[in-house]
Amino acid sequence: QVQVQGSGPGLVKPSQTLSLTCTISGASITTTYYYWGWIRQPPGKGLEWIGHITYAGNTYYSPSLTDRAAISRDTAANQFTLEVSSVTPEDTAVYSCYAQAQGLDYWGQGTQVTVST
Repeated sequence: QVQVQGSGPGLVKPSQTLSLTCTISGASITTTYYYWGWIRQPPGKGLEWIGHITYAGNTYYSPSLTDRAAISRDTAANQFTLEVSSVTPEDTAVYSCYAQAQGLDYWGQGTQVTVST
């Protein structure tokens, strides 16, 4: 059973970089055909896809965040990380990591991130 669990600070100051890590169990981050990604949900709004990294290490981002988001991986630790730079209060949201493979989705528990002074 694949499991993913996100973690990171719940409070980030404006203009700083938000950094969240997703830890994987039950599969390797390099397992063929797996995609590892992030979504977020701002308060009172719908889900927004941020991006993903593939089993081969290729990354894809939402056009609205491609200039500020970066997803990387640590194969030794079996983790992948999201960074969003130059955050503003509009980046306040519940951030969730997920795994997707062969028609199945695995979701981690979301992390509330608030951007505030």
